[in-house]
Parts: sequence; C-alpha cells; structure tokens
Amino acid sequence: MKPLDKKIYLASKSPRRRELLRQVGIDFELLLLRSDGPRGADVTEEVLPGEAPHDYVARVAKEKAAFAANLVTRRRMAQRPVLSADTTVTIDGAILGKPANVAEASAMLQQLSGRTHQVLTAIAVEAQGFSAQITQVSEVRFGVLTPAAIAAYCATPEPYDKAGAYGIQGPAAAFIEHIAGSHSGIMGLPIYETVQLLRQAGLPLP
Repeated sequence: MKPLDKKIYLASKSPRRRELLRQVGIDFELLLLRSDGPRGADVTEEVLPGEAPHDYVARVAKEKAAFAANLVTRRRMAQRPVLSADTTVTIDGAILGKPANVAEASAMLQQLSGRTHQVLTAIAVEAQGFSAQITQVSEVRFGVLTPAAIAAYCATPEPYDKAGAYGIQGPAAAFIEHIAGSHSGIMGLPIYETVQLLRQAGLPLP
C-alpha cells in the first residue's frame, strides 16, 4: 500500500540524521522513543552477551523501527514508512559506544589513534506490508593523535553523544587520515541505502 503522503516517521533523536534527510529533501515527522525514565527505555541499546557488532546494530535498528511502527498503529496515526537507525564503532571486534566521561572518551580515542576502525550504521524501515534492514560498513583511519589533541577534544562536549567518542562532521574531522565507504553513513545515516529502502517501502522519491 502506498503511503498517504510524502512524509516519513523518523524514530531517532539524532540531529545529524535530521540534517541528512533534509539535505536530500525527505520530509519527516519525529517519533521519539523513550531512552530512560521510570519504565526504562522503549528499546534497550545494551549489547547482549557475545553479540557481534554487526548483529548488535542490526538488532537495535530493527527493534526501534518495529516499536515505532507499533506506536503508529496503536495511536491510529497516518500510515507512513518508519525509519530508524543505529550506529556503532568497532575495532578489534569490540563495540565502542558513547563514552560516559572524559576517561572513557580519552581511552577510546587512544585506541583509535593511528589505526583503522569500522563504523557500522544499520537502518531499518517498517511500512504497511514492508519490513527491511540494511547495515552499511565504512572504514576510517585515524592519524596518530597526540595526548594534547585528545585532551583538548575531550574538554569539549563533542565526544559524549557519539559512538566511538567522535563525529566526522565536527572538529574530529582533523583526526581522519582516510575513509572508505559512506561519509553520510559515518555521520549516522547512509543516504544512498536509506533512499533505496524508502523507495521500496512506497515513498514516491525521484
């Protein structure tokens, strides 16, 4: 079934994802899920025991999309495709989430210094009669970071709401020697793959 209009629901709090959708002219309405509170998060972002990075991001993205789509049905909202995403950074098989403090951010950046890591962004789309998920993988190589550069960066608000303690769209761009993959995927929403899935879901995109 075709959507009622050209708008989607975005189940994400990320301002970067909003910016990327606007960049390619996709209109959206935010459908925010609870991340904390007395009843806890609507979808847990905790890594399950033994869960591999690829499995983790795919699971979280799918669970967010499914939960948000269920909200649309329960609230009898206009039927539109629901888009969700999850991004993580991985190196040596370990998942680097969002650092909770300066010590964690500093340790992550030291681990990434002078090495290549992977950025995984999973996207999921739910619509009437349609459900799909794709994970986009990019490789990012950092130059060698001096202790002074790490300390200066960690003294800013930049690292603390981002997987792996950095964002490619901010000052940490100066750390990056080389990327292979999707720049928008590293930011948190691979635009090419997103457009393909939304088209498949029936969104009338050019």
